[in-house]
Amino acid sequence: MINKKPVFYLLHLLGIVLFLSIPVLSSPDFDWSLSFFRVRGFQKNLLSSVLLLLFFYLNYLYLLPKLYFSKKYLRYFVIIVICYFVVDIFPEHFFPVHRPPMPMPPGPKMPFDHGEGPRVLRFMPVFGGGVFFQFLLIFFLSFLLKISERLINLQNEKLKSEVSYLRAQINPHFLFNTLNGLYALTLEKSDAAPEAVLKLSSIMRYVVSESNKDFTPLENEIEYIKNYISLQGLRADIGSWLDFKIDGDYRGKQISPLLLIPFIENAFKYGLSAEEEAAIVIHITILNDSLLLKVKNKKVAVTAALYDKSEKGIDNTRQRLEYLYPGKHKLDIFESDDFFEVQLLIQF
Repeated sequence: MINKKPVFYLLHLLGIVLFLSIPVLSSPDFDWSLSFFRVRGFQKNLLSSVLLLLFFYLNYLYLLPKLYFSKKYLRYFVIIVICYFVVDIFPEHFFPVHRPPMPMPPGPKMPFDHGEGPRVLRFMPVFGGGVFFQFLLIFFLSFLLKISERLINLQNEKLKSEVSYLRAQINPHFLFNTLNGLYALTLEKSDAAPEAVLKLSSIMRYVVSESNKDFTPLENEIEYIKNYISLQGLRADIGSWLDFKIDGDYRGKQISPLLLIPFIENAFKYGLSAEEEAAIVIHITILNDSLLLKVKNKKVAVTAALYDKSEKGIDNTRQRLEYLYPGKHKLDIFESDDFFEVQLLIQF
């Protein structure tokens, strides 16, 4: 899979630069001499932006995953409130901006008025100024991004679990048929039995050792397919009705393991019948940067339940392709009254 971490870090770095550039570009004292950096109003706004940025990553990287998602809601809420007061009070404390008092309209003096002007408690504007709305915006932005990231991760984990499950379910039907064929060979004391056992052992070793990997050498996958087709010969004489061909150099290339076999397995599973003549075509063409699989089989009389299982298996393989080769594959399925054909193109 493509490593997305560099893109992730680059986007965050770009976001940080853009966010910190807001107080610079929006400052009424902005000039290219950078003298506005000495203006207290600008220094206060810049410090507010830095604190808001620090709060964003504190909430995004620590508070949400460690407290909120752990259902420690009270502790989370208390820390959020503390963070807000820090963001609101610290810039005013370090860079106080002195403004002339606003003239008050004439009127009767209140009992507490001794000529010093009305007293306004500090906490009143705390939840009414621009910092409050900026803090809310940053809070919800970090919250939504983390929720979105969590949902994506859960979806990816679900897809990985589905892929692992599909790999684990591969070939039970084939295994039973092969064991039955081996049993028949041993009863006949056939010289083909030892070689068949070795091929079955190679197949099972490949499934166990390679199925958990994202990618494996293509030559190993091709060898697996060759062994699978060869063992199908235990079930029937395939020389007269099977057209199996591999074109191109498959050395030095990688593919997701057990990705091609479901289509080949379906061709044998739903294309063979003791009562009807079979016809199966399996062509694998390897180009410089792509692989084309063509599987075609003559339809034989099978139950509706088997066709339903086949459609479900194809849907599962579609999901694997979407997860493993997003935007780098094309799957076409053609069906007529007599034949079923699959063409799969994968870009390495």
